Amino acid sequence: MDMKGRPMSSSNESSDMNRARRHFLGVTAAAAARIAAIGSAVSALPHSMAAAAWWNPGHPGGGNANGRGKGNGGPMCLLSGTAILTPRGQVCIEDLRIGDLVNTVRGEALPVKWIGRRAYRRSSQMWNEDVVPIRIRRFALDDSRPYRDLFVSPGHAFYIDDVLIRAQDLVNGRSITRAVPDARDTIEYYQIVFPTHEVVLAEGAPVESFLLENANYEGFTNFCEFARLYPGDHDASMAPFAPFVGYGGREHLKALLRLATGGLVKVPSPLQDAYEKISERGQQ
Repeated sequence: MDMKGRPMSSSNESSDMNRARRHFLGVTAAAAARIAAIGSAVSALPHSMAAAAWWNPGHPGGGNANGRGKGNGGPMCLLSGTAILTPRGQVCIEDLRIGDLVNTVRGEALPVKWIGRRAYRRSSQMWNEDVVPIRIRRFALDDSRPYRDLFVSPGHAFYIDDVLIRAQDLVNGRSITRAVPDARDTIEYYQIVFPTHEVVLAEGAPVESFLLENANYEGFTNFCEFARLYPGDHDASMAPFAPFVGYGGREHLKALLRLATGGLVKVPSPLQDAYEKISERGQQ
């Protein structure tokens, strides 16, 4: 699919570092403007309603029930060439076929139901930032994962500390940045579909499989194949493997409290904890 985009400069990583510096401040600025009003409104509600106002686990980043709906957040895929762990060893995602077994973090190998694919071509010297992969450098997550640089789409989620976090929320300008791996003119994304939402190992890192929901498979180039093979799944939806967390209402407030207290108040936040831990590793 041809897409017009915006220019990517040679100082892409520098730009990511600036973006990362604004990562924390940016999400708190909007919350700061509303904090007094929100606090007043919440305090006036019954306890059960106040809890709901402060936390809606179904909307970490807006959109549908998990912020992953069609047209929200761009593609949710792995770049071609990504190695996936299977019982027969590492296999590039584009070489997987329907029926192949793939290892999952549940401890069992499951058969592939379908492989979705989507390609974006650079029309000139420009890329649309929304489709530029995010590079997770070797050992960015811990001492062993990923075992080589991993490239995923911005909306693709990692399974970290029992929650799912999108790659775009982990960008820190050092170990996790937006980057095209080479001078290629086409970016090819692939995604694995199982009967259920799963977590697989891509270059050793735990990443989600496709979360089928509200016919969002239609975002893939080969969606007609899925519709033909599984006509009864047109409106099917899967339960998420784990909760998604992202910078929505409650995470804004958590970030604001941490900033306002200089980190003295440690409001539990799996997202911010993961971001800070990974960012600190990137500075070593």
